[in-house]
Amino acid sequence: VSVCLSVSVCVRVSVCVCCSSSLPQHGVFSLSTFPDGSIISGGGKDRRLVLWSSDLSQQEQTVELPESSHGSRVIAVGGGGDSAANTNLFVGTVRNTILEGSLSTGFKETIKGHSDELWGLAVHPEQNIFVTACYDKTVSFWEANTHDVIWTAPVPDEAQSADIHPSGNVVVIGLKTGRWMVFSTADGKYIASGVDGNEQHDCVHFSPDGQKMAIGSHDNFLYIYKVSDDLQSYERMNRCSGHSSFITHFDWSADSQYLRSCSGDYELLFWDANTGKQVPSPASLRDVEWATFTTVLGFDVAGIWPEGADGTDINTLCRDHSRKLVATGDDFGKVNLFRFPVPQAKSECHVGIGHSSHVTCVRFVHNDSLLLSVGGKDTSIMQWRVQA
Repeated sequence: VSVCLSVSVCVRVSVCVCCSSSLPQHGVFSLSTFPDGSIISGGGKDRRLVLWSSDLSQQEQTVELPESSHGSRVIAVGGGGDSAANTNLFVGTVRNTILEGSLSTGFKETIKGHSDELWGLAVHPEQNIFVTACYDKTVSFWEANTHDVIWTAPVPDEAQSADIHPSGNVVVIGLKTGRWMVFSTADGKYIASGVDGNEQHDCVHFSPDGQKMAIGSHDNFLYIYKVSDDLQSYERMNRCSGHSSFITHFDWSADSQYLRSCSGDYELLFWDANTGKQVPSPASLRDVEWATFTTVLGFDVAGIWPEGADGTDINTLCRDHSRKLVATGDDFGKVNLFRFPVPQAKSECHVGIGHSSHVTCVRFVHNDSLLLSVGGKDTSIMQWRVQA
């Protein structure tokens, strides 16, 4: 019934000649009514909320939403207040943000979100804090326990990947244009940047000792940088050449001496980080301990692939810090949790359903109490509680 009423009011506004000059110039996206019969409308690009008299003959008040939230998508009338201007409102915006407030007191962000495809995700090494990097050209730092945004920083291009330094002091962001940028985790302040090629950087990771940084690019190369002690400067050491397709995932060895990487043509290669040369005999590294496990190929994770998979169905993988569990995210919106290692085909797993789009990245927080996942086009971030 409420939907039908909303439609009838919308038609009424569109033909009301007496107040058409006061309507938003970029479309009316939302309408709602107050108990006293007055009407509130939300505009698109002009970001205005307009309070009208019950007969639409008079514009009583206009409020402009914060620029960062953009225009309104839906308005919900809450309780309280002795008048329409003092009544509590919830406003959902086109930037996936929910604002709370009133026409008299103004509005503040209650829930903030991304508004475009989401791929980048990284966790803090010591706290329940994480960072997301999105195609909406923003990077956000989040508190996992309260779900609050600590800070948001703009970037010049669509953001593809992210990683936080082992010290927890800086975060690196890989962009779709071949550029990468480093920010302070304390306040989002810009520190440094560089350019490698002109294609997107699909993955980026600091070495466990914090002295190196590697970037896996869509141009088939791995770029390795030396990181200064103060984390302020980054000098390229090597460019690893050998893959015949784009880099999808890579891991550092625990001693920061080696890398393993997989590519779009399902190739798993190994590298000497100090020379940038490919290790010709992978068997020589069979006893190497790997600091992380994010590559989707290998004997220890052979069982993650469902029957009939074409090699592109699983987008992301992460082993937990206790090395007992491994999580994957796939093209079907599912988050899958396996016991690690998973060498057997058709291994059983626990399936988490919540995303409405492909899952692009999964990561365990520092103490493995939570598993984080981000969806691609559903732009959502989900937290999964891990129970033994």
